[in-house]
Amino acid sequence: MMLPKNPAENLAALIRCPSVTPAEGGALSALETMLKPLGFTVERPTFSEDGTPDIENLYARLSGNGPHLMFAGHTDVVPVGDEAAWMHPPFSADIHNGEMYGRGAVDMKGGIACFVAALARHVEKHGNPKGSVSLLITGDEEGPAINGTIKLLDWAAGKGEQWDAAIVGEPTNPDKLGDMIKIGRRGSISGIVTVNGRQGHVAYPHLADNPVRGLMTLVDALTNPAFDKGTKDFQPTNLEITSIDVGNPAANVIAAKATAAFNIRFNDTWTAETLQAEIHNRLDVASGRKKYRKGRKEPIEFDITWRDRPSHVFLTRDDKLIETLSGSVHAVTGAKPTLSASGGTSDARFIKDYCPVVEFGLVGKTMHMVDERVPLADLETLTEIYGRFIQDWFERG
Repeated sequence: MMLPKNPAENLAALIRCPSVTPAEGGALSALETMLKPLGFTVERPTFSEDGTPDIENLYARLSGNGPHLMFAGHTDVVPVGDEAAWMHPPFSADIHNGEMYGRGAVDMKGGIACFVAALARHVEKHGNPKGSVSLLITGDEEGPAINGTIKLLDWAAGKGEQWDAAIVGEPTNPDKLGDMIKIGRRGSISGIVTVNGRQGHVAYPHLADNPVRGLMTLVDALTNPAFDKGTKDFQPTNLEITSIDVGNPAANVIAAKATAAFNIRFNDTWTAETLQAEIHNRLDVASGRKKYRKGRKEPIEFDITWRDRPSHVFLTRDDKLIETLSGSVHAVTGAKPTLSASGGTSDARFIKDYCPVVEFGLVGKTMHMVDERVPLADLETLTEIYGRFIQDWFERG
């Protein structure tokens, strides 16, 4: 029986599946084909929610007596953008100058391909691991993340699944393999502030109330002063205004309302609840200021809407998981990886509620870009790291 031992062949099979969120695109079927010869049982539940696309997911389990390791990730990819701008077609898996091209090559079909190859080599050389291995793979990480990992975890836990540790195969390395292991993530909250004014003619401003002036005051309050100076493990909390919109095409009309969208990436100084309270307080205080509304006695009339659900800050503290993975990276590459909680969010934010979780995968320089690609040598190196980790983690019991 042919085992999926070659990470490049595994990756090519996955890249050739056009699995742009929310389409499965054949990627989960390709992965199931790889896993069945290894003895995995495979289930592919589909989850739904009003207002969002249905998402097919995959949960595969290789059962054994001992601890239970989860490998988590996603086969969905972002759109290709201008396909004509690609050096090689984005779903061709073409190889040029020792690199494989394709959407998802590093984010993160490559990580999945390497883990499967590492496990196949382990099974061929040593037999099944001294415990259980599961793959928890979603098709909704690059989308709204509503019908993917969060529901797949709940579904699996409802069937009695319990895990001792998890690796998410996201591309964590900034420059070369061995640079960085992600052991946590900042939290994330998004919101929209709407200032309600009174529409009028620009030549008669005393008859109107320009909401842009009020919005300038509130935006200033959102961004100043700084929220904190950062902590031992995390960068300073940061708020960015992502959009300001008036929706007014006329040059001689004062608009009736103006909005500002924002996102905050926050550290462990805050919880989502305390940070939301801080934002409300800043806006309440600022609404009475007259810096940009001279002569106005009434406070700025505003509303705030919180978008989606917040992502909570977390930090993994599990010596066995972190030390084993760090040791595997060092043994293969000679590098001592930085333990970091930088960057954006990932599905690790959901997994951390079930077991300790870290992230480690390929180099992320080309993720989401035209000509996303991965060196074949990196695929082999990551496979060796994952293989070493599988061996050592289960040996530690």
